[in-house]
Amino acid sequence: MPRKLDLRSGTPVWAAYRSTAVPADRLTRDVKTDILIVGMGISGAMMAEALTRDGHSVICIDRRGPLKGSTAATTALVQFEIDQPLVRLSRMIGGDAARQAWRRSRLSLLNLRGRIAELDIRCRAADRPSLYLAGNRLDASDLRREAEARREAGIGACLLTRKKLREDFGIGRAAAILSHGNLALDPRKLTSGLLSAALQRKARFYAQAEATAIKDNRLGVTVATRDGPVIKARHLILTTGYELLDIVPNTGHRIISTWAIATRPQPKKLWPLAAMIWEASDPYLYLRATSDGRVICGGEDEEFTDEERRDALTAQKTDRLEQKLGKMFPQLDTAANFAWAGSFGATGTGLPIIGGVPGHPRVHAVMGYGGNGIIFSQIASEIISASIAGKDDADASLFAFKT
Repeated sequence: MPRKLDLRSGTPVWAAYRSTAVPADRLTRDVKTDILIVGMGISGAMMAEALTRDGHSVICIDRRGPLKGSTAATTALVQFEIDQPLVRLSRMIGGDAARQAWRRSRLSLLNLRGRIAELDIRCRAADRPSLYLAGNRLDASDLRREAEARREAGIGACLLTRKKLREDFGIGRAAAILSHGNLALDPRKLTSGLLSAALQRKARFYAQAEATAIKDNRLGVTVATRDGPVIKARHLILTTGYELLDIVPNTGHRIISTWAIATRPQPKKLWPLAAMIWEASDPYLYLRATSDGRVICGGEDEEFTDEERRDALTAQKTDRLEQKLGKMFPQLDTAANFAWAGSFGATGTGLPIIGGVPGHPRVHAVMGYGGNGIIFSQIASEIISASIAGKDDADASLFAFKT
């Protein structure tokens, strides 16, 4: 049984844009499949697309329905840059592992860009540079070391001094790292596009179908659902976001509340290159622009899971985000046209946990997303599809459950 969470509240900015509806049936009888995916957000969509591409029969279920969980609340800064700075991650897991995690994140972003193009998914995907601003976690000298560490790992990074940052972007901070090759996109359109591709390959989708019990052995998995029907599969993949089922160990996984706002469209007032902006601070502020010039601003994260407490803070957090945005860019109209709150999972290292559930060889899970959820979902689809195909992914051990 999952712990049920109210994953978001308020109105995310994506409500301003039409997204293709994804059809799903009611589960009224027992069914069989190669692979059962629990969860139909961005992670489940990437998994379904990858596995149907490999020729597997796939069933997806969701207790709400397609795109009705936390995916609609994401601000979709699709960055290869991991929340945990490379210099700090190196101290946590070792330099070689940290550098490889960063390289894999960059590679998976390239792979995702390729899938979007190949499938012709119209999700307003656009290349964007990224600015990582000095803050209370990393000052100017720390950012210099971070930029050097990235370059040594083969990852481009340009350190901007205070003067250069002011001249090029109009931002008054001690320093920043400028990087290139990140993506801005509409997460609902991406998810619906991936699910539609899986549907065309005969995947079966069932909405308001809730997994209530799991039985597994070395041959397969049997999942009971709340309304009675049973699903039998060779493999089970849990992409339930931050609602973990009992079978999944939650060691090192915590839930964080976050808030975001979006302004009216104002494309002529945006900063240069519409760069994604985030701070080396805790809590950090992050900004991006939509394709029509709205500014999305998020942050103010706090570690708690009480949805009522989270939602009660939304007005206060909205005011604070508006003030911080106005301080950074006085030319903007910072009034929130949209304001929302959400929950996301995180781990101590900032890396996701992906792979087979210990003691359950036919059950795979993905947990811990942080600020890189979409890229980590892409990595998960690559690692788990390789595992099911009987192949080794060279980076699987980086993200595996620790036993």
